[in-house]
Amino acid sequence: MGFKCGIVGLPNVGKSTLFNALTKTAAAQAANYPFCTIEPNTGDVAVPDPRLTALADIAKSANVVPTRLTFVDIAGLVRGASTGEGLGNQFLANIREVDAIAHVLRCFEDDDITHVAGTVDPIADAETVETELMLADLESLERRAVNLRKKAQSGDKDAKADIDLIDRALAKLKEGRPAREVELSPEERKPFKMLQLLTAKPILYVLNVDEASAAEGNAISARAQQMAADQGAGAVVISAAIEAELAQLDDAEQAEYLETLGLHEPGLDRLIRAGYDLLDLITYFTAGPKEARAWTIRDGTLAPQAAGVIHTDFEKGFIRAQTIAYDDYVALGGETAAKDAGRARDEGKDYPVKDGDVILFKFNR
Repeated sequence: MGFKCGIVGLPNVGKSTLFNALTKTAAAQAANYPFCTIEPNTGDVAVPDPRLTALADIAKSANVVPTRLTFVDIAGLVRGASTGEGLGNQFLANIREVDAIAHVLRCFEDDDITHVAGTVDPIADAETVETELMLADLESLERRAVNLRKKAQSGDKDAKADIDLIDRALAKLKEGRPAREVELSPEERKPFKMLQLLTAKPILYVLNVDEASAAEGNAISARAQQMAADQGAGAVVISAAIEAELAQLDDAEQAEYLETLGLHEPGLDRLIRAGYDLLDLITYFTAGPKEARAWTIRDGTLAPQAAGVIHTDFEKGFIRAQTIAYDDYVALGGETAAKDAGRARDEGKDYPVKDGDVILFKFNR
């Protein structure tokens, strides 16, 4: 089960520098001119989770396999993208393929790096990108609604339901609000997702600051943080330049460098975790002598479907899930001790897996 987070923003805001640091590669060219990223670059990154190391130590696991999140570096957008300006059509198509958006906003002054609008204003930058996405959604929905309205008028129940969703989304968009603000019942979430609306995707603002502001942010990033808070969106302050330098260092050198900057951990760790949370993801674990491994599922996933992430046969032949809470596993010193203490539970098909569960699945082969 793969989850993708698209890195978007205007040209020259630090998207490719950030992506390079995330993947510790130079796959995405970082240069001081628009459209230096033509094709979307994709990189898988490990999700930092100290719980996995603790489990591996207790289980004496030979291998440790973290869960991963995919980031996609998407070409910079310019005003008019919704009508094909710049690389607009390609930009919009690439965004449709991701599950969430990490919107990089430039929150630093630097005369050597040209801003496409001529001035540093992260709120205006955010509005430019959001406006283009909303215009693209409006065009898409209005085009789709023509045939659906005809079907709805002829009594097609599915078409009526779809038109209701479309009209509610159109109402938001015409107010200048993103489609993610449409209130949905649990039953409506899947058909709404099928509309593939760009502004329905969850968004995280990545506030790219100068090196001196990495620890506390600055006046520019503070304004952007307030904008995110007003929208109910997440925001992470990060210095892409620092992260690019950290990516070239080993663990000991990283720790020393972070200490000199007054930072407790790489900004990328916070970004990855924020992206993970943005997608409503949780982690469960399997642990044994051969391997300790983290597995990604959406919050609320039932045990058989969680087992299917490991292998489809696990889901098809699911019998039960022996489950130990992470805290119990660590406090008691492993599976055997947890069993002896009565802290290992047998859960059935209706059990929603919890974050941190350590699970052993039983299934028919």
